[in-house]
Amino acid sequence: METKLKYLITGDGVLELELAGDYLKYDDEKVIRELYAATESSRVRGVRVTAARLRRWDSTLLVILFNLEKIARRRKLKVQMEQIPDGLKQMLVLAFAVDRKPAGEKTESIGFFEKVGNWGIKIVSGTRKGCSFLVGAGASFGRLLKGKAVMRRVDFLFALEDCGYKALPIVSLISFMVGLILAFVGAVQLKTFGAEIYVASLVTIGMTRIMGAVMTGIIMAGRTGASYAATIGTMQVNEEIDALKTMGVPVGDFLVLPRMTALVLTMPLLTMWSDFMGMLGGGFVGITMLGIPFQRYWELSVEAISLGNFLVGVFHGFIFGIVIAVCGCYYGINCGRNADSVGVATTKAVVSAIVWMIVMTGIITVICEVLGI
Repeated sequence: METKLKYLITGDGVLELELAGDYLKYDDEKVIRELYAATESSRVRGVRVTAARLRRWDSTLLVILFNLEKIARRRKLKVQMEQIPDGLKQMLVLAFAVDRKPAGEKTESIGFFEKVGNWGIKIVSGTRKGCSFLVGAGASFGRLLKGKAVMRRVDFLFALEDCGYKALPIVSLISFMVGLILAFVGAVQLKTFGAEIYVASLVTIGMTRIMGAVMTGIIMAGRTGASYAATIGTMQVNEEIDALKTMGVPVGDFLVLPRMTALVLTMPLLTMWSDFMGMLGGGFVGITMLGIPFQRYWELSVEAISLGNFLVGVFHGFIFGIVIAVCGCYYGINCGRNADSVGVATTKAVVSAIVWMIVMTGIITVICEVLGI
């Protein structure tokens, strides 16, 4: 059946286009150009399209009608579509309904008090969510003690491996350098009094009481806390967490508990290792650069070690483990639904963990001072 676009211009200036037959992969460029040129003619005062005898059609016909109506709209001509198939008519409506030049978002300026109010609401909402997460994490740990937690052993062992011996190289390097720097800084002042031999005591007390735990906490926040946030955040983006909730699996038990338990167990051990590497770094400076005999440096280091300082440092590590795990898992679970949100959650997890570690350090220091520890 012939599929030529039949059109004519009536005496009153109406371009009548009759669609008859099949229009499948219609590519008669000459006829199409003639149709568009006729529509552009000054003689044309309107357009009427009839499709009473139209049979099969595809997107090529849709493109032709779209361009035809676009020319008519630009010339402000009246377009009449008669007996057009519903599907073709809906697609034409949809094609012209798309906003091809969306307007920019209008931002309304708000007043100072409204900003303060929004900030307060945000703080209250964040505090409520944080407290709810902590309560849920505590409940998960309670179920673990009762043997009722939904936690796979393989997840716990994987998390334990990740924040255990795999973290030793970076913790060793940084702690060694911190001990070395402490020895250098202490020697500068102690040389003034001819007491550089007490560098050993300075490094030992500083590392065991606070610096070992702080450096380990910062390292693990950037290494493991960020990993927790990125891993769980990616699961949130992929809707894996929604799937767990749908299946009735407690997210706190399945995702948070193994990571938190592993980090809480390994942080005190890593802190003790950091203490040792820091004292080793201080010994390197004292023995090789300050000329302190090895035996004397060892004796002074052993004398400076006290059980109180050691336990305070280990307790810091234990608290830091909880802080890092909570921050990493919290921002991972509350991550958005796109890739950018994963990056934001990771950044917030690291920053929040470091801030809260400093806050907890201050609180513990004040408590130790009041108790005389």
